[in-house]
Amino acid sequence: MGGAGALLRPAALKLNQRRDITSWLARWFPQTPAKSVVALKTPIKVELVAGKTYRWCVCGHSKKQPFCDGSHFFKRTGLSPLKFKAQETRMVALCTCKATQKPPYCDGTHRSERVQEAEVGSPL
Repeated sequence: MGGAGALLRPAALKLNQRRDITSWLARWFPQTPAKSVVALKTPIKVELVAGKTYRWCVCGHSKKQPFCDGSHFFKRTGLSPLKFKAQETRMVALCTCKATQKPPYCDGTHRSERVQEAEVGSPL
């Protein structure tokens, strides 16, 4: 005579247990926010084709810079590529230092002392 409520209790208990484990893990093993790494210290010029969708590498680990090759998944960076659609066909400079304030486009940040002193492959 448990009714529908009896069927839901085990699932609710499991959900609460998961929350407890998650909060315990977060307390004892705090995660640092995911950071991009410097892929290169100069932008890459590419021709974007109008209407085409691109995936710009955010993590900096891609071997196909400035575009994503899925490395963020295998490196478990917690980052995802920036998906964007070209509005017109034109040559653009895409950021590879990953410090731009106008992703995916280069804004000149790679010339800063902070980026120039950083090692390729290291976070900023």
